Amino acid sequence: MPKLKKQYPYYLAGRPLQPNADLQVRDKYSGRVATRVAMGDAAAVEKAIASAHAARDAMSAFTPDARRDVLEHCVRRFRERSEELAHALCIEAGKPIGDARGEVERLVDTFRMAASEATRIGGEVIELQVSERTRGYRGMTRRFPIGACSFITPFNFPLNLVAHKVAPAVAAGCPFVLKPAAKTPIGALIIAEVLAETDLPEGAFSVLPCSNEDAAPLVEDERIALLSFTGGLVGWDMKARAGRKKVVLELGGNAACIVDADPGLDLDHVVERLVSGAYYQSGQSCISVQRILAHADIYTALRRKLKAAVAKLPMGDPRDEDTFIGPMIDEEAARRVEGWIASARKSGARKLAGGPREGNMLPAWLLEDVPREADLYRKEAFGPVAMMEPFDDFEQALDTVNDSEFGLQAGVFTARLDHAMRAWERLKVGGVVIGDIPSFRVDNMPYGGVKQSGLGREGVRYAIEDMTEQRLLVIRDAG
Repeated sequence: MPKLKKQYPYYLAGRPLQPNADLQVRDKYSGRVATRVAMGDAAAVEKAIASAHAARDAMSAFTPDARRDVLEHCVRRFRERSEELAHALCIEAGKPIGDARGEVERLVDTFRMAASEATRIGGEVIELQVSERTRGYRGMTRRFPIGACSFITPFNFPLNLVAHKVAPAVAAGCPFVLKPAAKTPIGALIIAEVLAETDLPEGAFSVLPCSNEDAAPLVEDERIALLSFTGGLVGWDMKARAGRKKVVLELGGNAACIVDADPGLDLDHVVERLVSGAYYQSGQSCISVQRILAHADIYTALRRKLKAAVAKLPMGDPRDEDTFIGPMIDEEAARRVEGWIASARKSGARKLAGGPREGNMLPAWLLEDVPREADLYRKEAFGPVAMMEPFDDFEQALDTVNDSEFGLQAGVFTARLDHAMRAWERLKVGGVVIGDIPSFRVDNMPYGGVKQSGLGREGVRYAIEDMTEQRLLVIRDAG
């Protein structure tokens, strides 16, 4: 198994610096300190912003083919270092090794897609000759880099959620400052190490683990043209503090999945997908399946099969190839979910599967009859727990899904085209997935939510659009 280094530097204006080793990164399974990382302070953040702002013209002039070459270099190096990246992820995030390898593949995919988009950032020709007054005028548009960007990423996908900000920024020609989650900074620092091997212009990027207080200028400084934040509802406060800069927010959800009563429905397949969506990486995903709505005609059969499948999920050391349920990010998070489960049960919820917590290890839980007013129902659990409820009418099920402050993605298992189209029309979410779970994501699709779930869309091409500005050129023919 590849080992972590004893210390990792941060990257300031593209250069590794080791002024300290103040940040302890713990093995999420053993609880022991696995490595130490340099922490940036307010002065480092200021230098990073100043460097990114100064690098705007150089990054804009860095040609599309050169940006593509940088991204393709990253793809090659990530493939070469794939096991190192996967094991780092397994240790710092507690992600089961099989899932960690899957995230490395998504890292590679995201940079590969960005490489192909780097030379496709185009514009359009606009027909302006719409009346006698405008004859002889021609119009066209191009997209130009927006300028310096700040990125703040969470702990749950330390590679892929970083990739969804960094790769489009390089493709668009935007310098950036990234603050990775303090609990899982290693993946971002390895990405920075690979970027430092390229010929990106001086000051093009900084990756700085730092405190939330020292990171405040990443939100507030007017030299930053775009803030992209993935995390909790604190993102709305950031938007209020951000001033005139563009803001993109992805703030989570409590995703629902509808299982319709269809002739020939393969319940075993549905159960397999629900288990994956609800309990993958201990449910620590913003599109984890939290609410399962099953038609009354198949509810009992689905409950029986799902209960048996959840009870058998292996839990343990994420380094073990057979582990499905690994540790949560810390004991505080596990205690919170445990408390929500206990509160829901006191209010009448019934346990179908689950068990006692040990430290930050929480078994997979499945419940039914959870009251609608319970925290477990209303909020984002972000843990290995899902709840079931029956419905009789499809429109009723759509109303139930919409009865939420969140709206990221929803899944619908149905064979009826009218139900699929009705779900797409009525569900107040950023994405509707027919025939699968809401946890499905491909890294080139527009991804984001409505209501409390956020603002704007990620996905490589859509992120590039946010990181560029459209500029119009009008030409009047001579004579």
